Amino acid sequence: MLEISHIRKTFHPGTPNEVRALRNVSLSLERGTFLIIIGTNGSGKSTLLNAVAGTFLVDEGTVSLGSHTITRWAEHQRAKLIGRVFQNPFSGTAPTMTIAENLALATRRGQRRGLGWALNRGMMGELRDRIRTLNMGLEQRLENPIGSLSGGQRQALTLIMASWLKPELLLLDEHTAALDPKSADQVIRLTHEIIERDKLTTLMVTHSMQQAVNLGNRIVMMHRGEVLHDLYGPERERVRPEDLLQRFDEVRCRERLDSAVAEMLRKNYI
Repeated sequence: MLEISHIRKTFHPGTPNEVRALRNVSLSLERGTFLIIIGTNGSGKSTLLNAVAGTFLVDEGTVSLGSHTITRWAEHQRAKLIGRVFQNPFSGTAPTMTIAENLALATRRGQRRGLGWALNRGMMGELRDRIRTLNMGLEQRLENPIGSLSGGQRQALTLIMASWLKPELLLLDEHTAALDPKSADQVIRLTHEIIERDKLTTLMVTHSMQQAVNLGNRIVMMHRGEVLHDLYGPERERVRPEDLLQRFDEVRCRERLDSAVAEMLRKNYI
């Protein structure tokens, strides 16, 4: 379904600011896989999602989705196949447009847009029915600007928009990180319901070890632009938050040892 093969990405190559963000990353996801990606800051988690979304083109390797090789596709071309929810609740929507207008745009993602009326009576009824399932009372506020909503309400609607057409792939980039705990729980419940109902192939980045073990059927841990651990099957079923934290501690310990050895060699060389 999703095939990421030996992709590499270096930002600012050949300069003092060079960053090797992705180093020979390969992942293969079957249809319906819900993959959780964890890692420390700068590990390459969001960079991997951006590489798949087409925010930038990779230096090497290939990305395939379904029957399409999308490695050289522009971001707007990939949007026909990919839905995405960002960390910032105010990304991915047009704040001055109404809730209904934003949702209507989502229903036509990847299609030709003419000059006809998108918000006819039938469409408004469909929008109202879909939004009523959120239990947020927003079905009575479809004419309100989406920018007037709280972060949790807006993120819930963004998730509805990203998944409306059942995309080939759903990308969730720490989509609850900026929310208060109550709103985050609501959005996570909605996330689980939508993915389970529509069997969506999903990549989700999170810093929450609790979310990592409660959601998805596969966990990948990244470090310095590489896949360090790939947990699935029985190993994934047994993993607990403390197990993941221990793996992070092992990485930090190894890095401290590597730094100490490098410093010792430097001193001996001098």
